[in-house]
Amino acid sequence: MSDVNAAAIYETLYRLGITANYTGFFHAAYAVRLALQQPERMMLVTKWLYPEVARRYNTSWRAVERNIRAAAEMAWKNERPLLEQMAHTDLPRRPSASRFLAILVAWLEPKDVA
Repeated sequence: MSDVNAAAIYETLYRLGITANYTGFFHAAYAVRLALQQPERMMLVTKWLYPEVARRYNTSWRAVERNIRAAAEMAWKNERPLLEQMAHTDLPRRPSASRFLAILVAWLEPKDVA
């Protein structure tokens, strides 16, 4: 995994108002972890990333996408200013599941400070 640990991912999701009593919390956290390990996974979310998360949680990739979409909806409704800060842009509508993951990955990836 990258330098970002699970606690940092969980903390970010908590700050966005997504708690561990939602399946999407764990699906999103694991998807972010995988994408931080191997960013190319973000290029093929439905063929590569979601199926990998689905295997881990013994479900379908469609259920993974739906649960992450629900998490994105929760963040957009409850903590939209923070989500927009993380995205570095205004979000006129809820981000798709893949866009939500991309926002989280970009926010959490270690930055080179020169």
